[in-house]
Amino acid sequence: STLCHICNDDRRDGHTLCVVEESRDVVAIEKTGQYRGRYHVLLGAMNPLEGIGPEQLKMRELLLRLDPEDITEVILCLNPNTEGEVTNLYLARLLKPLGIRVTQLAMGLPVGGDLEYADEVTLGRALVGRREVADEPR
Repeated sequence: STLCHICNDDRRDGHTLCVVEESRDVVAIEKTGQYRGRYHVLLGAMNPLEGIGPEQLKMRELLLRLDPEDITEVILCLNPNTEGEVTNLYLARLLKPLGIRVTQLAMGLPVGGDLEYADEVTLGRALVGRREVADEPR
């Protein structure tokens, strides 16, 4: 698939990829001014009860980007709800064996909320304070 203007910008950090659920999450993160890497939009999050698994999301496309783009860190910026956590764990287990550093946003964002409604200060601090994804649920 074609990269957006942000990912085509040579001034951005080409080794860091921020994974989000929706394109509106890119806008919310960009407003913080704290992130200068590239993005990958999954177009949703895993929700087994609704029949949404990895096959229904842009997971394959994510894997295809990693090697050619020389990605060394993937930041999981998914909504802090059950679906986001399930997707975080799935991606961490998928990506860590590839030798890629996998981080997620620091807590401080309300559980059950959406990134697009977080204020810029809270979202910016969460992005700066990101941490490694645990192998087990919290």
